[in-house]
Amino acid sequence: MITDPTTINQCFLRLAGVNILGVEDLLEGPLRVHVESVQAVQWCRLCGVAAHVKDRPRVELIDLGVDGCPTRLVWHKRRFCCREVGCSMGSWTEADPRIASTRMQMTDRSGRWITEQVGRYARSVSEVAKELGCDWHSVNEAVVAYGQALLEDPHRFDVVEALGLDEVAFLGEAPYYRTQFSTWIVDVGSAQLLDVVPGRSGKEPLAWLQAQGYEWLSHVRYATLDLSGPYRAVFDAVLPNATQVADPFHVVKLANTKLDECRRRIQNELLGHRGRKNDPLYRARRLLTKAEERLSKNGREKLFGLLRAGDPDGHVATTWQAKELIRSLYDHDNEALAFEFITRLGSDFKDAAPPEVRSLGRMLLKWKSQIIAWHQAHVTNGPTEAMNNLIKRVKRAAFGFRSFRNYRVRALLYAGKPNWSLLATITPR
Repeated sequence: MITDPTTINQCFLRLAGVNILGVEDLLEGPLRVHVESVQAVQWCRLCGVAAHVKDRPRVELIDLGVDGCPTRLVWHKRRFCCREVGCSMGSWTEADPRIASTRMQMTDRSGRWITEQVGRYARSVSEVAKELGCDWHSVNEAVVAYGQALLEDPHRFDVVEALGLDEVAFLGEAPYYRTQFSTWIVDVGSAQLLDVVPGRSGKEPLAWLQAQGYEWLSHVRYATLDLSGPYRAVFDAVLPNATQVADPFHVVKLANTKLDECRRRIQNELLGHRGRKNDPLYRARRLLTKAEERLSKNGREKLFGLLRAGDPDGHVATTWQAKELIRSLYDHDNEALAFEFITRLGSDFKDAAPPEVRSLGRMLLKWKSQIIAWHQAHVTNGPTEAMNNLIKRVKRAAFGFRSFRNYRVRALLYAGKPNWSLLATITPR
């Protein structure tokens, strides 16, 4: 272990403006490096008289490791008092932001390093805490303090042309918790997470968008959504001139959901129980959701044979055909043809026998303009859904979140594209 103060400062600490007083290397515990700041004469802020050093309290700070060993920086701070007898200034303690912020339990450089490790590279807080030989809370508070300051950069995101909203559960249901949701606000064009707000109603996204101001909102041309009524109301309220685009994936997903509902309903009506491995409709469940063009010759024969055996009234077959018709809507990009196709399809579905197909018909007519808009805009909610994949990596590393504050900061540091070059200049919050 290197214990020479000059070598430690030159090779590891590299702290400017400090004097190394000594190194304390015990058999157990972290390495302690004793330092003092190099400062000129202190003057009283009230009367201007040269101050007197009253005492030198020691403050132990968590620092980056030296040669793989956890390290503590013991700062011999000076407490000054005014020499003037009648001065009411009293005493004060020196501060040096190059060493540490007044509210942090660690050195400034270790706080910035921790923020980048946890926020940028999605390392777990416990892993970094173990490496530094400190507790979880010290590391987490540093990430939040420096992270919030970094995320407040007014230039983190600029003009947005395509905006997306999506709901994500950040806290799963447990014996002492109910499932809690959050709403992601995403720049679909650049695939950047703009912010995370609590809940899945339209209240919080509406307030966030209104806070951006009219000029910023006026640049948004497209608003993508996943057939969510609350998010549609948000866009209607704050982005009346933006073109709303229903995500094709969710339109087809809804058709597959209705098909599965129809299959389960017929299964229960005919056999009085849920699907079992030898039931025809249960055996057909995977083939029903598969695209028709991806079915092989044997697959088609098997599917139609199972439908003949388990669907005597043809309700499941009708719903399957409805699903395939909805899928074919995205085989072309002709907006006028799509308008006519959806209008006729919605009307035909409303007269169909299966209730699931009638429900699809109502959905097509209700969201007609948003579905057709895809043929003109060609933007989807895919980048918004991709944000969920990014935060899953952060959630896996953290073993989940209970605090929305921690969840928001960690998500934005990893997926919000902050300017990491500013990390060396910010002041922790």
